[in-house]
Formats: sequence, C-alpha cells, structure tokens
Amino acid sequence: MQNTDVSVPMSAPTQAAQFFARRNPVWLAVMAACYLPATVLAADPSSVDLDQVPVTGNPLGVASDEMVVPVSVLGGRELSLRRQGTLGETLNGIPGVTATQFGPNASRPIIRGLDAERVRIMQNGVGILDASSLSFDHAVGINPLIIEQIDVVRGPAALLYGGSAVGGVVNAIDHRIPKESLDGYTGRAEARFGGPDNTRNGAAVVDVGNGLFALHADVYSSETSNLDIPGFAVSRRKSQADGTPRENRGKLVNSDASANGGALGASWTFDHGYLGISYADSNNNYGTVAEEAVRIDMQNRRTELAGEVRDLKGPIQKLKLRMAHTDYQHVELEEGVVGTTFKNRGMQGSLEATHVPVAGIQGVVGYQFQNTQFRALGDEAFVPNVGTQDQALYVYEEYAIGPHKLTFGGRTGETRVNSSASENFNEAFNRRFNPSSFAFGGLYQINEAWSTTINLSHNERAPSYFELYANGPHIATGQFEVGNTELKKERSNGIDAQLKWKSGGHSLTLGAYATRFKNFIGLFNSGSTRGLDRELNPVDLDGNGVADGSGEEILPEAIFRAVPAMFKGLEMEGKFALDDAWTLKLRGDYVHAKDKRNNDYLPRISPLRLGGGLDYRSGPWNARVDVLHAFKQNNVAENELKTDGYTNLSALVTYKLPTKTHVELFARANNLLNDEIREHASFLKDISPAGARAVLIGARADF
Repeated sequence: MQNTDVSVPMSAPTQAAQFFARRNPVWLAVMAACYLPATVLAADPSSVDLDQVPVTGNPLGVASDEMVVPVSVLGGRELSLRRQGTLGETLNGIPGVTATQFGPNASRPIIRGLDAERVRIMQNGVGILDASSLSFDHAVGINPLIIEQIDVVRGPAALLYGGSAVGGVVNAIDHRIPKESLDGYTGRAEARFGGPDNTRNGAAVVDVGNGLFALHADVYSSETSNLDIPGFAVSRRKSQADGTPRENRGKLVNSDASANGGALGASWTFDHGYLGISYADSNNNYGTVAEEAVRIDMQNRRTELAGEVRDLKGPIQKLKLRMAHTDYQHVELEEGVVGTTFKNRGMQGSLEATHVPVAGIQGVVGYQFQNTQFRALGDEAFVPNVGTQDQALYVYEEYAIGPHKLTFGGRTGETRVNSSASENFNEAFNRRFNPSSFAFGGLYQINEAWSTTINLSHNERAPSYFELYANGPHIATGQFEVGNTELKKERSNGIDAQLKWKSGGHSLTLGAYATRFKNFIGLFNSGSTRGLDRELNPVDLDGNGVADGSGEEILPEAIFRAVPAMFKGLEMEGKFALDDAWTLKLRGDYVHAKDKRNNDYLPRISPLRLGGGLDYRSGPWNARVDVLHAFKQNNVAENELKTDGYTNLSALVTYKLPTKTHVELFARANNLLNDEIREHASFLKDISPAGARAVLIGARADF
C-alpha cells in the first residue's frame, strides 16, 4: 500500500458546489427556481421546447417508432421523476436493462445480460473515459442530476457507435453545448430529500442567449447517508452456504456518498449550424460496501468540442464534429490512506458526413478515433499501464420503399492495446486487432397500426485491456484475476425482431432476439487458488478465500477465456389509454444465456421480470402506481448462489403549482412492501440488498 497524498486542484464550478454543499446541498437549486427567472434577463423569457428526438441508433435522427433497432428514450419530466443516484439504477427496469448495482453508489447498466465493454456509455455521442468497466465498484463518470435525455439502444445494431457495443449503447445528453439559437433564457432547477439513503441533492441548469451566441451553466450537489435496508445485509442463502454471520441489520455500512460538480459551455449558433465548447468538472466520494474501511475519491474533468454545418452544396449535405478530452482519476482510500490510484486520460471523437440521396438511398459516412492512456498505481493495481489507440470508418444507409424501409450499417477499423512493464508487471505486450462489423435491417409497415422490424448483424470486438493483461488480486470481486494475452477478436452473429402496434393513445411492442458468440470472452473460476505475498484481508464474496496460516491470503483464481455462448431473450412494452385520465403500462423481459461448450449457464443473468403501472391525471394532479416482479433465478453458473424473487411496489404523486414558472412538487415511495430486493446481476447481491421502504419528496421547476 502506498502512503501517498494525492491533491487535485478544483475548478471554480466545483469549488462553488462544495461551498453550497457544506451549508445546504439544495441552496443553489432553490435560489435558481426562485431568483433566476426574474433576474437573468430583463427581457421576457423565450420558451424553448426541446423535443425528445432519439439521436442515438439512427444518425438521420428519425422518430423512435420509425427505427429498426429497439430504442428507449427518457427525457424531460419523465426522466426528472425517475432519477436515481446512479446511471444504472436510473435505467434499471427498462425492458432489457438491468444494473450491476455494486451498492447504491456504483451501478453500471447491463443490456440483455451483457455488461462492461459490451455496453458503450456515451455522453453527447462521444464515449466516456472512466474505470467503471474495469471494476464494478468504480462509479460511472456521469451524474444523472444534470442529464436532460438518455437514449438506450438495445442490441448489436449499435455498432455504429463503437465496435465493442454488441450489447447496446447508453447515450446521456446534457445540452452543455447549446445547439439551437436562443434569444432569452431557459433553464430548470430541482431538489429532493429523503429516500432510503436520506438523499439531499439539488441541481440547477440555465441557458442564456442573444440569438447568435448562447451560454450554458449548470451545477449540482448531492449527499447521502448509509442506506436503510430491510433485514440483514448478508443473505440467508450465503450464510447457510459458507457460514458468513448475518450482521448489520437495517443499515448497509459504508454506503454513504458526497458528490458535486458543474459545467460551463458556450456556442455560436447561425442559420445553418453551430460551433461550441464546454468544460465540466465533477467530484464523487463514496464508500465501497464490499470493504467497510475503503472509500473511493473520484475527480473527472471533461472538455467537449462540437459543431455542425447543414444545408451544404454538393454531395455532402451536413458535417458533424464531436470531440471530448477527459482527465479522470480516482484514489482508493483505506482508513484515509491512499492505497491505489487509477487514471484514465485521452481524446475521443468522430467526424460524420451526411450525403445527398443517391438513387433514393440516404445515409452517413463517419470516422471515429480514440487515444487513451490508462494507469494503475499501487500495490492493488491488478492491471498494468495501458495505451489504447482505436480508429474506425463507419457507414449507415437507408432506402425507403413507400412506407417500408431497408437499412445497412458497417464498421471497420484498427485497435492497438499496448501495455507497459512496471513494478507489478515485468513484461510489456503489444496487441493489434482489425475488427469489422455490419448489420442489415428492415421495417415493414403492415397497415396504419401494425409494423414489424428485423435486424441481422455480425459483430467483432477487440478484447479490452483488462481481459488481455489483468494479473493480480481484484478485491472488489474477491478473486485473483488473470488475463489472456492470446485472446482473439470476439465474434458474434445476432438477429433481433420486433412487432409494433400503435393506435391513438395505445401502443405495444413485442421483441425477440438471439446472439450466438463464437468466442465469448468471460471471467471464469479456474478451480485453483492463488496466494499473495502480502496480507490484503479482502472480503470473501464467494466463500472460497481462506488463510493457510502463513500470513498469506488465498483467493480463488479467475481466468479470462473465450467460450462459445448463446444469448436469447424476449422483451415487451405496452401503453394503453383507458380514458382521458387513466393510462395502463406493461413491461417485461427475459434473458437466457449459456456457455455452449459444456451447456452451463452463464453467471449474473437477470431472471424473468414482469411489471405494470397505472397512471392517473386530473388537472394539476398526477398519481401513479408501479409494480415490478422479478422471479427466482435458479439458472445459475457453477459456484454461484441462486437468488430469490422479489416484488418492488412504488408510487408517485405530483402537483403543479398555479404559477407562471412551471413548478411541480412530488413525493415518491419505493419498495412499499419492504421486500428484500437482491439483483441477481450484481456481484454483491448476497451482501448488499436494495433500499428499504422509504419516501422521497422534491420539487422541480422549468423556466
């Protein structure tokens, strides 16, 4: 363990956020709601209505019901009322989407049973750089409080946004670079209190413009306490399996957190496009529930440049540029002393050109690039320093045949993953891959109400740096992880079909998919153990780690290897307007995943889930009740415990105040049955349940 003090300078927005958080974490949000509308500009406010247009999954920007790939869009009021503390929990429950749920502070989305590198997380169409795919205790570098819209693309057709995105894409959009002309001001503020973790958070966003130039500013602050849980943290199954005592009743120890951040952006808007830049700075300090004495202190700085020029003459109609530079760092503090430091720094971006229609075919051609440097410093650095260079060309084309549509997408590129020798890694490795992927799709309009879509895809993914080069104890998973430098490109073929019905206020979507991997890269227990030359005292998540009396810690060995695998599943989502006041919503999903080499089930696959909700609206009032039932998961991998089912019943009541500024008060109750909710997809399901029954209250304002 290194005894090193890491000091990171803070920007002005972050310093301001911390100042407000120390006194009242929602001070700024309340002031923004009450003060900004009257004082930002002397002129009358100009109302700006930002439509929820799915910008992900189709570069041509069509509506979601015209898309061949399955897309879910959360934005505006619906996103505000759904927000949770992490990106994963905010999206958990969308058909096909679960979460890693490594406690309440670190949760990354899982799409159709696929996680880590196979789910590409983007911010404004550019990938994020953090360490969340490396380890499940590392939080995603995006705070949901400042996000305006989230697009979720399910399935390998998302290959246009990154060669590794065989599972799907999550694109968080924050509007920090204004893209439309604004003459006046617009913004929002929100604050909330309560919930099982005693949340105290607030956020404020404002945009000001004179028709030619637009400025953006946002700031947020959030604090939570240790999570209230129903019963014990350790599950009965784990206690019976390995004798782990059932302690910490009612509280999840070391699950509190404190986060803050802010951003400034500016853009020049003109008749046929825009050009803008933004800078964001965020901090997150939280406890890792797997180890009571360990906290993570995270800093993330991101600079973005974006521009677009439309209505060009010649073969190119539109050019779009997106770039982001990220400087990410987090330190793992053991009883206040820095143990391990992770850094990820680099540049990512894309240049995209929309061409004029040719013989009825319209589409885009693009170039993507990435150049990143990952560093791990300290005794518990289980991966070496790695540089990754990635570049690719991609194309997306559509051909309309009356109301029907054919689509094609393709991607080819080069990926270099080069490791460096260091104190813990004596040898350097250089690997080069040339992945190529493509997809064919079609939409057939049966009649005015019914349509069907189908998508066929072939996907190739270069192994990630930790799949290639890991070699050391990974305390978060309680394993000694060993990479495989001989891994080849991961190859898969998939089919995705949907049947859609839409009539008036009613809609229904039924989907089915299957993806066969020739060589699915996974982390598998080898059956061996590894001794360490120092005493780490890790949490024994699987009940396999023992001490042999020599002072060494013995961990089960897990090796990255490639196996043939099959993922298949079903998804359903429906909405039915019973009358002008009442709306019924239904949803469900199911994933079945097996290692075809020996016909074993793959680990951490979510069980069948079915849910529904009833929504009531009357004047300024809105009320809804929602229920989600997850069935028992008996289809488990070797050395994996089964998981009991649960029922999560929640309710929401909102009231819009009769004021010129759109102010809405809300109260949300979660887990009304106080059920013991353990997500099977979580590594910590048997030591970290979801929160107990609790009520959260808040206010949101748009101006």
